[in-house]
Amino acid sequence: MGQVTVRDWMHQDVITCHPDTPVDEVAETLDVKDISALVVVDGAGNAIGVISRTDLVNARFIQPYLKHWRGMTAEHLMSKPVISVAPDTESKKAVEMLHEKRIHRLVVVEATAGHTRPVGILSVTDLAKHVGE
Repeated sequence: MGQVTVRDWMHQDVITCHPDTPVDEVAETLDVKDISALVVVDGAGNAIGVISRTDLVNARFIQPYLKHWRGMTAEHLMSKPVISVAPDTESKKAVEMLHEKRIHRLVVVEATAGHTRPVGILSVTDLAKHVGE
């Protein structure tokens, strides 16, 4: 059997938003879809950031004077740059990246014609499902 790649373990359904998506819409999407993060994409569909539940909580904790999300968008709170891997990256390398960067997820992108379009997400939760394999 060949080496396990990110493609073998990633979630393929990438849910995205745009930089100008209001934060309250981001929070609602995370809740309705029961996910922990959205990939932020530009007008061409390139991955430019990630906004997570943690980003929302940290914003509320750090800036308690914010009583409303009015005017805040995904771009204000997203983590950037995107830390990404290709689908054919060995899972071992992806685990090392998550550990070294101290992050919870990698955006899986395919680079074509100068674009980096998200095709999946590999999270620590995905990896935990495969411990011992």
